[in-house]
Amino acid sequence: MLRGERMLDRVARVLRNVTTDLLLISNADDAATWIPGVPAVPDVRAERGSVVGLHTALSSAQERVLVIAWDMPFVTTALLQLLINRGEDEAFATLPEGDHGPEPFCALYTRACLPFLDRAIDAGELRMSSALGRLPSLTRVSRAELASVGDPSRLFFNVNSPRDLELAETMSSTGRASPPA
Repeated sequence: MLRGERMLDRVARVLRNVTTDLLLISNADDAATWIPGVPAVPDVRAERGSVVGLHTALSSAQERVLVIAWDMPFVTTALLQLLINRGEDEAFATLPEGDHGPEPFCALYTRACLPFLDRAIDAGELRMSSALGRLPSLTRVSRAELASVGDPSRLFFNVNSPRDLELAETMSSTGRASPPA
């Protein structure tokens, strides 16, 4: 919960501004109840890792998939629209550059990635960076481009701990653009 709203609902609300076709990838038994009206799909492969989740999303999609991690509470419609626009002509993936490199969990992918993800999973390469390194091409959205829609430190801030949640609450209530130093 962040300011009285589940982070999952915050992300879904922003996604609904750019698409009506939402899909939740989760192996949790109750995932189908998390967002009413949004289908939940378990991983299609037995291996565990974020690459498997991306593989499942692409296996379930018609063409392109906008992947957003549910623990990124500050993604915006403008950010997602920028990714969609920049990815129009990309055959594989469109990834924004965050503070620590590419942000694979806030990115646009096409089904053309599937054979490369299959090979990565088959080889036991379950880290996103390894799998993405197999793609023939990808479009990177620079921090300078991202600055036109917000502070990348805020846009890609994710909540992985109680301390991160405290920081997110502070950022949300004070309107700070980024986490305090």
